[in-house]
Amino acid sequence: MRKMQLRGKLGAIIATIPLTTGLMAVPAWAIPSYSAKMNQPCSACHLGGFGPQLTPFGRQFKLTGYTMDAGGKVAVPVSAEVVSSFTRTAKAQDAAPADHYATNDNFTLDHASVFFGGGIGDHLGYLSQWTYDGVGRQFVWDMLEVRAADDVSLWGNDVIVGITASNMPGITDIWDTLSVWGFRHSTSDLAPTPAAGPVFGGQFNMLVLGTTAYAYWNSSLYTEAGVYFSPSNGFLRAVGMSTSMGPGVISGGAPYVRVAYQRSYSDQNWEIGGFGFFPSVDPNGGMGPVFIGKTDSYSDVGVDASYEFIGDSSNVYLINARYTHESQALDASKLIGNAANLNNSLNDFRLDASYYWRGQIGGTVQLFKTTGSTDTILY
Repeated sequence: MRKMQLRGKLGAIIATIPLTTGLMAVPAWAIPSYSAKMNQPCSACHLGGFGPQLTPFGRQFKLTGYTMDAGGKVAVPVSAEVVSSFTRTAKAQDAAPADHYATNDNFTLDHASVFFGGGIGDHLGYLSQWTYDGVGRQFVWDMLEVRAADDVSLWGNDVIVGITASNMPGITDIWDTLSVWGFRHSTSDLAPTPAAGPVFGGQFNMLVLGTTAYAYWNSSLYTEAGVYFSPSNGFLRAVGMSTSMGPGVISGGAPYVRVAYQRSYSDQNWEIGGFGFFPSVDPNGGMGPVFIGKTDSYSDVGVDASYEFIGDSSNVYLINARYTHESQALDASKLIGNAANLNNSLNDFRLDASYYWRGQIGGTVQLFKTTGSTDTILY
């Protein structure tokens, strides 16, 4: 069975909401040092003031490499968060969801994280997170993004150009529609989750390293392209990860492309775009028998859209939508008995809506549906 990622926060969702309930802390994604640097409240960049959903100004701040400075207070670029949860399902699970836990009624420390973020000079910035995984009881690296950016003029157009390095496909995106930044922003790692989902839905998070180049034309058209690689097993072990936590090792490099168009008005903005991720994978993680020329090939393509109404910040509304189609050619997995079918497909649809009152109280609901091929071995 293909394993889901270690952290549920960035990819997994609770399988059936009526059967699962949880109490958890809401992570404060806004980095205080950024707020101090800009001499602005967190709500200047984050809807509701606690993210990760971004305002147009927040997207601009990220695109320019976290280097914008309004001469605010000098702050240590470190912050922290703790997320805990209580998970109860209507029926106990067949087996304990993790070591040291019962089949039901589990209270746990999901994770405790330290964030580092800031700008270096006028063109280089970074955002990183290091986490103690309370379920796995180990320290792991979490999100990592470094970017260099500049504002230039090309053929009479104002263009922000930049390059990035990161460990999650899609983490460099500036909207809340892709899986990395999309709802759900947090969940219990002990809750049951769907076995089937696109690989771009978070299954390579923290298991890859990649670089991309982007251009943002006249604050409207966004284009980005890059490639992601699998580090060595030794490197992943050093950061608390393992290739066994994902679909396998990427063979060569996995291309990633992104295009989006945005229009902003005084009190609202909208975006529509598309994306693609195309990894070829050794499902043995480089540790099993080698089949020359045999890998699993995935093709994830999708479209997304977003609408924000900010107004005077008294009442803020956000709607996000994403559709992903995944085609699978499982040449290697079929050969070694990890899949029943040679070819599979998945269709994943997400629609969520958020409301925030005066940056103090907010909520989000989501409709989601995943359909596709039946594969009794893979899933």
